[in-house]
Amino acid sequence: MHLRDYLRILRRNWILIASATLVGLLIGGAASVLTKPTYTAETQLFVAIQGSGSIQELQQGNTFGQARVQSYVKTVNSPMVLQPAIDTLGLRLTAEQLSSQVKASTDLDTVLINISVADGSPVQAAAIAQAVANSLITAVDTLEKPRVGDSSPVSLSIIKPATAPSSPSAPNTRANLILGLVAGLALGILASVLRTTLDTRIRGEADLRDVTDAPLLGGISYDQDATKKPLLTQTAPQSPRAESFRQLRTNLQFANISGTAKTVLVTSSLPGEGKSTTATNLAIALAQAGQSVCLIDADLRRPMIDDYLGLNGSAGLTTALVGRADVNDLLQPWGNDSLYVLTSGQIPPNPSELLGSAEMRDLILRLERAFDIVVIDAPPLLPVTDAAVLSQHVGGVVVVVGSHKLRHQDLRKSIDALEMVGSNILGIVLNRLPVKGPDAYSYSYYSHDEGTTNSSSNAGSKRSTFELESNHFAGSEGAEFSHAISSSAPQPARHFPGTAADRS
Repeated sequence: MHLRDYLRILRRNWILIASATLVGLLIGGAASVLTKPTYTAETQLFVAIQGSGSIQELQQGNTFGQARVQSYVKTVNSPMVLQPAIDTLGLRLTAEQLSSQVKASTDLDTVLINISVADGSPVQAAAIAQAVANSLITAVDTLEKPRVGDSSPVSLSIIKPATAPSSPSAPNTRANLILGLVAGLALGILASVLRTTLDTRIRGEADLRDVTDAPLLGGISYDQDATKKPLLTQTAPQSPRAESFRQLRTNLQFANISGTAKTVLVTSSLPGEGKSTTATNLAIALAQAGQSVCLIDADLRRPMIDDYLGLNGSAGLTTALVGRADVNDLLQPWGNDSLYVLTSGQIPPNPSELLGSAEMRDLILRLERAFDIVVIDAPPLLPVTDAAVLSQHVGGVVVVVGSHKLRHQDLRKSIDALEMVGSNILGIVLNRLPVKGPDAYSYSYYSHDEGTTNSSSNAGSKRSTFELESNHFAGSEGAEFSHAISSSAPQPARHFPGTAADRS
């Protein structure tokens, strides 16, 4: 993974990271509040070696003292030192229990012994430290005293008496907060990386590239009003959603620059990814650009286009395929542009056989000769084989991918199924993308409220629609295509070769 991949992970999971950091901070604060205050009293002793005072004896005494200090430090926590202190203060503790409160240390190359005592009471901590220091002096004098009546060559003196501390040594609120903050942040980042690694859902273009190198024709941002107003004509002309479909129309034309794919099949991997709305709005956008378009609802299991467009779906594709009526009598015009719709008709018991039949192939060929482009809404690829069968009769396939819904393995299976039958995959459309964030795919020129009242919008409105949608393309081909889509005169209704209308 590259640095930008980790940055994208952080941007995707910033709420999780912020929450974990906040929880860590709260835990650190709670630990400080709930922990009983502890006070630490300290005292310090100096170890001296008795001698005659000559330089040689002083050097030998200093070396001897440094060597003995480590032993004295270990002696501090022994019952020989702690029990007399307990008896002096009348503590209800054993020497082993008191040992956990007493710590002794010495600095390197010195003859100083540091004794610290931690206790819930500052006064008692100081009293115990002083008692332990006095007991250590007595114990060392006893241990180092020769058997014959001479005095001990080692003398310990208290150079820093123990005093009651004014503030507790624990808990350290600042340290706890910093520790909680750092731990929460680290845990949040770790959880984000783990979550991203285990989550195989496709969220944006970066995830798409892990599965396929097929061109990304466009991205449709999530719109909460799309369920109630799914059609392109139901949104503001310059809304981000409308611009997304116009950009999809433009990119589709460039993906099919040779013009060999006059029939475009729109499908998805699973139900609910938005293929029907994408196919319908793509057909509307193509018709608004001045092309004659035929939209076919070939989802013979769950047809939706007749509901979206408010058309009669009782007679349509299945009616034509079984020969009960001519397709000229089944096409229904829609809108003010050259858009004709062939609804699904009655749902048959054998959709795959009908869609893969010779009659379906002949029908597509007739429609291709009569219309500039034919858009087919097909069933999803994974639950049924209808789309894979039908893809063999069309010039190209557009796969709609529902962001945050489809998983890598499902899209890979869909692409493999299309490639297995030799389908021409024109590209991918990412649907339901977030409006903001690392996975957003929105380059809107206008907002919903700007319209023509904004001065910048007035200036921008002088640019052609093609300029706004195809700013990634240049050259003579772009100029030719701009001229092609700008001719928006509506075309009359078409009749198909070999029909009764042609013969008359």
